[in-house]
Amino acid sequence: MIRTGISLLALLAATPALAEDADEIVVTALGIEQPTDEVGQAVTVIDEKTIETRQNVSIADLLITTPGVRFNRADAVGGVTGISIRGAETTQTLVLLDGVKINDPSVIGDAYDFGNLLTGNIRRIEILRGSNSVVYGSQAIGGVVNIMSAEPGEGFGGSASVDYGYADTLNAKADISGSTGIASGSAGVAYFRTDGISAAQGGTEKDGYENIATHAKLKLAFTDNLSLDLRGYYIHADLDTDIFFGAPAESTDSSKLDQYVGYAGLNLSSFDGKLTQRAAVTWFRNDRDYFFAPSSAPDYGYSGTNLRFEYEGVYQPVDQAKLVFGYEHERPKYDSFFYDFFTGDKVVSGAEVNIDSVYALAVVKPFVGLSVTGGVRHDDHSQFGGATTFGANANYTPNEGRTNIRASYGEGFRAPSLYQIYDATYGNLDLKPERSKSYDIGFDQSLDEGRAMISVTAFRRDTRDQIYFDGFALPFGRYVNLTRTRAKGVEAALTLKPVDALTVVAAYSYIDAIDRSEGGLNEGRRLPRRAKDAVSVSADYDWSFGLSTGATVTMVGDSFNDAANTQRLDGYARLDLRASLPINEHLEIYGRIDNVTDEEYATVYGYSTYGRSAYGGVRVRF
Repeated sequence: MIRTGISLLALLAATPALAEDADEIVVTALGIEQPTDEVGQAVTVIDEKTIETRQNVSIADLLITTPGVRFNRADAVGGVTGISIRGAETTQTLVLLDGVKINDPSVIGDAYDFGNLLTGNIRRIEILRGSNSVVYGSQAIGGVVNIMSAEPGEGFGGSASVDYGYADTLNAKADISGSTGIASGSAGVAYFRTDGISAAQGGTEKDGYENIATHAKLKLAFTDNLSLDLRGYYIHADLDTDIFFGAPAESTDSSKLDQYVGYAGLNLSSFDGKLTQRAAVTWFRNDRDYFFAPSSAPDYGYSGTNLRFEYEGVYQPVDQAKLVFGYEHERPKYDSFFYDFFTGDKVVSGAEVNIDSVYALAVVKPFVGLSVTGGVRHDDHSQFGGATTFGANANYTPNEGRTNIRASYGEGFRAPSLYQIYDATYGNLDLKPERSKSYDIGFDQSLDEGRAMISVTAFRRDTRDQIYFDGFALPFGRYVNLTRTRAKGVEAALTLKPVDALTVVAAYSYIDAIDRSEGGLNEGRRLPRRAKDAVSVSADYDWSFGLSTGATVTMVGDSFNDAANTQRLDGYARLDLRASLPINEHLEIYGRIDNVTDEEYATVYGYSTYGRSAYGGVRVRF
């Protein structure tokens, strides 16, 4: 059934239609604002209306409805969640939150755990697919996920919502924004708690979860040319989970997380706006403590910190040419502790490195309709030395954005994580950075004055020196450079608006991600937890009397849980329903039913996912 459904929707997505609004502005491709018809890379935008309409709690559940994205979650809501873009490792996804790089230096591979990032205060997400280390440096091999909280608005206003449902789940959030004189700002808080389900499949003990998130933004416009941006984000999370040894088993294990994100940036415009400059300091800290049983002290824990300085300049002497250049310095650091099993002594370890980077990109429009971008970056890592990356892309539109033909080439690299380098048991000081080359070509087409939109992209990425854990290395295994991988495939996104009241959005992707290590144990096998086929279709209808109803169908093909392809993860099809009804201009009631058919599936072997569950709530605006 899954294969048939995917094939039919793939054929549907291949019929002529259109892409994103040519007037839409994105910031992720170049790190600055650009109209989409100037961007030669594949970028998908999830806007505020979509986030509110879908009613999803987890950011990951929104991301998997976009082309080329796969995810795995080891646990229910709040469990460790990884995002893979175009078949890349989850450690090869770079993540930004309000302009701050939030990949965790204390996690294996500097990955970011999406499990604790909920949609409460989030208003916009941009997903860039393809290697792009020229702009972002280490990590951006698969792509970039750029997440933004609410921006300050004109005047004064706010909103609040609360909903309740299955497993005694409470989800509440509130935010305000306003401006006066030279100052504008916004702030918000979100709270989520649930009794949950058993993390281990077949278990009976419920594993609960609680999450509190706050954010604040303040902008001071001293003059028309000089302003100061201050941003902050904080998450605290408590998760009950089940112990993992081979397969999850019920236990009293739990964890606590505190995550801090800070940004302070000064913006200056000069020479009649031809030169804009930004200097910023960003700070990220992630503290994770783990408990074998309820107690007053953790049994082991990790702390990752990254302090960055960023300078960026944009010089545009004429409309047809733009130069982007910059310098970055960052100092990632990790600390860990555990208690020796035999002596009971506390064992503490840690490390830090310094990374200095310079980059330059040029955007040139040689004639009307054509935009060409090219750039180079050099990163100097205090442990493994220098890495230079190149990138180029082009976008041609013969008809003012109704048709866009795109092509891009991007190089990516990922520095070995501090854990992979310095861990006393598994670390390897001789590791080299992972390197990739990514190619794609695609088109966007608009028909019927924007009522039909399609985007189709073919891609390929080759990665070398990929880091993996060699369990056979003496004495206890260690991290080595061995694996070569290749990922290739096709992505398609379709939007239809046959009448004003109906919107249909579909996304399909085929990803063939293979281990290509010559002579390796897993040569020719599929990379784990990356289904070849995935499709998502969402439809929303606004009735004449105010009611809005919608549904999302997500179908994912079979995959394997392990590199040896011995543990199969069966494909699944999931249906979610939603509705909302405004009572007046300030009050709205809403609700949803997730996994309507009560599908049983897993994205990580041995871990549970939610069955059929219903939620309802109320939203107010002022």
